[in-house]
Amino acid sequence: MRRALALVVLMPVAAALRVSRRSLGAVAVGSLATFGPHNANAEMRQLRPIQFIAALGDPEASSGGGAKAWGLWRLDPGPRGVRLQGYEQLVKQGGKAPSGWFFDDKKWWLEEHGLIMEDPSPLPAGRYMVTGARKVTTELNVATDGSWTLKEGKLFDVTHLPCRSALYTPAPGGGACTPAQANGKDFPVTPGAPMPGVTGCAKQDFAVLFVLGVDDAIKEL
Repeated sequence: MRRALALVVLMPVAAALRVSRRSLGAVAVGSLATFGPHNANAEMRQLRPIQFIAALGDPEASSGGGAKAWGLWRLDPGPRGVRLQGYEQLVKQGGKAPSGWFFDDKKWWLEEHGLIMEDPSPLPAGRYMVTGARKVTTELNVATDGSWTLKEGKLFDVTHLPCRSALYTPAPGGGACTPAQANGKDFPVTPGAPMPGVTGCAKQDFAVLFVLGVDDAIKEL
């Protein structure tokens, strides 16, 4: 399988590279049990498959602002990503990835294996059941003004550490900022570590939260 991937670098990533987000396994199953009919979370709707929030904030905070800058991947962006070696071919295809999303050269995302990811959608206001697949599974409340609150724990507690993600934009002063300038030797990234810098780019790391369920009022999910 890996030999085949080496020949077709634009194809969606094989299961061997899906270790972070796809290995929710027993931890997620246990977390999903919080949606029992007699539980206070019964008004929440389970998401299967789960979704993923890109969150920005103080890891030690249990509340804050700025959630209007957060994002939501409704589909796991890892297996829909493009390897760094496939960037040139991606450009030749007008920026269209095999999974159908389009690359934005003004702002682009990388994950922990060095895969180019699609942009997340804006995160709707509402209540979410989130976890980092470790100890804490809790409710995240996002208000329309971008303020957010966790019912239990801190942002770090609901961050899935093996999943790393960062947004790259051109550095002040102009100049090229493309995935071609990323160093493949910087990947994979150690769980919990910051994403590597890319020459010519400004970088913003985001925490990744697993979304197990949503408030029924959020109809678009």
